[in-house]
Amino acid sequence: MASLNGRIVLVTGASAGIGLATAETLANHGMKVIACARNIHAIEDLNKSLNPDSQIHIIRCDLSKEEEVLVLFKGIADKFGGLDVLVNNAGMGGSGTGLLTGQYHAWQDMLNLNILGLTLCTREAVKLIESSGSKNGHIINLNSVAGHRVPVSPMRQFYSGTKHMVTALTKNLRTTLQPKNIRVTSLSPGLVETEFAQRSYGKEDPEGAAKMYTQIKALDAKDIADAIVYVLSAPAHVNVDELTVTPLQQRY
Repeated sequence: MASLNGRIVLVTGASAGIGLATAETLANHGMKVIACARNIHAIEDLNKSLNPDSQIHIIRCDLSKEEEVLVLFKGIADKFGGLDVLVNNAGMGGSGTGLLTGQYHAWQDMLNLNILGLTLCTREAVKLIESSGSKNGHIINLNSVAGHRVPVSPMRQFYSGTKHMVTALTKNLRTTLQPKNIRVTSLSPGLVETEFAQRSYGKEDPEGAAKMYTQIKALDAKDIADAIVYVLSAPAHVNVDELTVTPLQQRY
């Protein structure tokens, strides 16, 4: 397996759950990790537990605002001189997004982060990967099993629509970047035990959000972070196009 040591990676949405676990895991594998989020307190706390050689560079950024994203990437270019890997982890579910009962601002917020933020970060990351001459260029989009099937719950249908778009965008990106030797991966987790369900659906269905994690043994955020290590550790001629990781007992 290829070494990750010294590669420069940006992890978005790194303040909790999969993003925080990914930042920690990649730092422990010797990568130079830039972690961005709107709330950076948890990342700061994580840094206190890491040894000095594994410290994470933290940047506060709202990915729904183009001007902040441009400042983010300029800061990366100035400090690190380039970029190798982008992990597009930032995303949201959300109450108030039902297809027939949703609110416009809730739909817009989800589109801004799940789609426009992802696409904007990808555009700027590819520019930096190319300008720095990286030989390990890789874009990893955190998708979902909801990006490949349609859920029954009305609260998850708009979210599923954004993830289906991530599926399409990732396939198109892979075709575009293949001649540039930049790898592209869609990583689709099943049920992961994080605060995501409670934060996204708890207001409308608090009992349902809690029940999700009692019916089966869900994945841990570290399981997805380890999957990212697997993807990045593949030899340079290998591209993991799509990786789906689900709990053993999860039904489709």
